[in-house]
Amino acid sequence: MSHTIIKKAPDLAKEIKLIIFDVDGVLTDGTLFYDNKGEEYKAFNAKDGHGLRMLEKAGIEIAIITGRQSELVNHRASNLNLSPQMIYQGYSDKCLAFKKLLNKTGLSPQQIAYVGDDIIDLPVMTKVGLAIAVQDAHWFVLKHADWISQQGGGQGAVREICEMLLEAQGKLHILLESYLK
Repeated sequence: MSHTIIKKAPDLAKEIKLIIFDVDGVLTDGTLFYDNKGEEYKAFNAKDGHGLRMLEKAGIEIAIITGRQSELVNHRASNLNLSPQMIYQGYSDKCLAFKKLLNKTGLSPQQIAYVGDDIIDLPVMTKVGLAIAVQDAHWFVLKHADWISQQGGGQGAVREICEMLLEAQGKLHILLESYLK
């Protein structure tokens, strides 16, 4: 399968200064594991994590907006050195968190990308400069995306998205070459 790209998506990606990620279904495959005590577990992809580090190295800010509340998200964000002030959990109305991010960063919606997989993500996806969906997103979300990954959530989609943004901004090859030194 090839990338689904709306013709304007590479141009839109050039303007992105901040990318917002959903968690369940984007940073994970959406599966929720619980032990007998009700403790929740999530599986994160290490390659996705390195993609996020590459974005930060290139000067692209990262935020998380999720409808659920989980200490595991805080732990993963901490592992990746993401700013706690850019993590918004427990927002069933993701537009509230989006408005807070706009105020905090001073960025315009056109300078922001959002990555989602389910209909709860659409209110923000339709307001940003670049709406991105993972390959296994809900069909209605796919319909409203400017760019769709080849990989599914938790399966390398985030890395793919990070590299797409870096490529569009002319930063990918410089970053990759830095690993040879």
